[in-house]
Amino acid sequence: MDRAFFRVKYADTEELHPEPCAASGWGADHMRGLAISGALARETERTLGTLGRHDLRPARWTVDMFRSATMQPSVTSATVLRNGPRVCLIDTVLSQDDEPVARASALCLRPSVTPDGTVWSGGTSPTAPELPAPTDDRERLYLDPEHGWGGWTDGFQHSARKQIWHFPIPVVHGETLTPFQLAATVADLTNLIANFGSGGLEFINPDLTMTIARLPESTGLPTGLGLALTERVEHQGLSVGTAVVFDHQGVLGTVTASGLANARRAVGRNPLRER
Repeated sequence: MDRAFFRVKYADTEELHPEPCAASGWGADHMRGLAISGALARETERTLGTLGRHDLRPARWTVDMFRSATMQPSVTSATVLRNGPRVCLIDTVLSQDDEPVARASALCLRPSVTPDGTVWSGGTSPTAPELPAPTDDRERLYLDPEHGWGGWTDGFQHSARKQIWHFPIPVVHGETLTPFQLAATVADLTNLIANFGSGGLEFINPDLTMTIARLPESTGLPTGLGLALTERVEHQGLSVGTAVVFDHQGVLGTVTASGLANARRAVGRNPLRER
């Protein structure tokens, strides 16, 4: 797929101009959470590079989308809150018309050696699809409990604990998608697998928090990343969904996303534009 969420243009500073695939299913003028999170992750990685902290790895990624980002030029900026020997904390903001619309907090840690002690580990072990990257315009695959991985099916829509596999989409045209950017973009789809039900997607997520013990596999170009829902709770129009993040090597972390009821503008059955 020869596309990306943004193209870079320069006015007084660098601007990210959204491409068509950055548009959200909630409305043609609304920007997708995948694009927002990806743009913020790109700025975070650039800041780590400026600091020369190639010894650190993003371990926690929290995004707050507190205003509706629209399909207009965007600017990202970062602030380093802490740059210690083993811990670095970076806050990043995405602005439009000089107004912040989303922010992210990245906790970056320095890997070391795993202790010898035995500690319990989770039992969720989703299996990645044994398929190459698609040659068509599909962004993702869906797991049908009866038929396996493939296109959108009623079996997927009505399955309880949904799983999806999302193919890489570069954040910026002409730039290589990094493993962290891939994880940051796909994390936003937790809302889809947590809240898509018989009435379509009736919740919108104002946030996400991803915690990962390692980055996605990075041998060559990333083949994609999966999400498998593990828990969902709902009360009075508020929901919380949690999923594990996985690649072909196994589970690498979790994502939790809050949801706000948005039934009047529910997104229907459209596999390429659920959110």
